Amino acid sequence: MIKYNPKNWFKLIFALHKSDTMRIMWKELIYMGVFTLFIAYLEITFFPDTGVLSNLKAVYSLVGFVISLLLVFRTNTAYDRWWEGRKKWGALVNDTRNLALKLSVLLEKKEDRDFFKRMIPNFVFATKEHLRDNRIAEEINIDDEAVLTKDHLPNAISQQLYKRIIELKRKGEISEEEFIVLDKNLNALLDSLGACERIKRTPIPYSYSLFLKKFIFIYVTTLPLAFVTDFGYYSALIATFVFYVFVSMEVLAEEIEDPFGKDDNDLPTDDLCKTIKRNVDEIFG
Repeated sequence: MIKYNPKNWFKLIFALHKSDTMRIMWKELIYMGVFTLFIAYLEITFFPDTGVLSNLKAVYSLVGFVISLLLVFRTNTAYDRWWEGRKKWGALVNDTRNLALKLSVLLEKKEDRDFFKRMIPNFVFATKEHLRDNRIAEEINIDDEAVLTKDHLPNAISQQLYKRIIELKRKGEISEEEFIVLDKNLNALLDSLGACERIKRTPIPYSYSLFLKKFIFIYVTTLPLAFVTDFGYYSALIATFVFYVFVSMEVLAEEIEDPFGKDDNDLPTDDLCKTIKRNVDEIFG
């Protein structure tokens, strides 16, 4: 995730970062500029006196308004997914702290304390890599090969946590009431994991995405038809700029609707995992 000062207007205006849509789409912008220039050439050369096309400006204004509404809905939906993912990772930070604080007070044996000191951060690191479709992260500290070979590593680690807590309950080292409290914290960890999986596995419906892309393409490529009578070949520049604006919104929405990867605008899950590990290490001492 990029860290920046939102109040520094001029620096942001003239910044050219690798996540800037201009750098991502420069080839498509050139192709679109050449294509719309060709459309303008055909109209000026072969249909110079077509008055009907000059009346299309009102139609394109209305269609452009409709596309704007669709893009607003698209970006809002993508940002909602991004923000929900951030809330779930915030919940992971709080729930791991709560679990670690309670266990650090309840447990007296160094062996038990070291186990949870390792396994709680392991769950978070495994969750981060699971959401990135990776198997194992370098940060995960597990000696049991049977656990590492599981397809769903966060589930396997959660199972180990439950198993250890139930053993402590059977030995009488934690009471029934304390077990119920700890069970709620463990359930909260799995709930956050499930919510993040739901965000990742449920993208925008394919038909909606397909329709929006086709709609934008047809609108932009035919835009010179309505503006050639007034702007001539400059209508190709207008169409290219409109294409840049509309497609940039779609590209940004596509990037942030899956916020758990390593893109520049994704969530800082690496930093959050390191924060959780530092907190747990400090709590257990």
